[in-house]
Amino acid sequence: MGFLRLLILLPLLALSTISPLAELKVGDIAPSFSLKSTDGKMIGMEKTASVKGYIIVFTSNACPYSTLYEDRIILLHTKYAGSGYSVLAIQPNNPQLSPEDSYEKMKEKKDEKRFPFSYLIDTSDQETARAYGATNTPQVFILQKDSNNSFRVEYIGAIDNNSRNPEAASKRYVETALDELLAGEPVTTKNSKAIGCTIK
Repeated sequence: MGFLRLLILLPLLALSTISPLAELKVGDIAPSFSLKSTDGKMIGMEKTASVKGYIIVFTSNACPYSTLYEDRIILLHTKYAGSGYSVLAIQPNNPQLSPEDSYEKMKEKKDEKRFPFSYLIDTSDQETARAYGATNTPQVFILQKDSNNSFRVEYIGAIDNNSRNPEAASKRYVETALDELLAGEPVTTKNSKAIGCTIK
């Protein structure tokens, strides 16, 4: 997709939206899930000793905002997976409404971009997106494993504050939150507005 076309499409939002089951808030326990990845395996949140939490990213093939953030999502996984925070990317759109988000197209995207993280497709009733209260792609939920081996939500929102140009971003919300968690400090910015395409 050419950059000019991206700029034309950026303001566009999907016309139909899903109805969330819940509105997950910072401090809540994150719902568990088991979803099919592009390699055919069922993937969920592991509770092994090496896992400190997860970077859950609701994203899609079709959304131009998600396209702009793909390399940044790869960098987040590369930077933080070794410290216990891996990316789990979830594609929540209904493929009948968004053909570019079909499972086959997801496999093509995974191979094309060489995603180092798991790329998962939501259930046919979009149960995971609804359980998390996700509204846009891309939208991030940072989870931290607690003493009960549950995953608690520490941050909800955007990756940074400049979708078009990562170098021009003055606030890198996800990186800052993860750096604070790794330092044993509370997350200072717990929410930000996720700018992107409405989940459909």
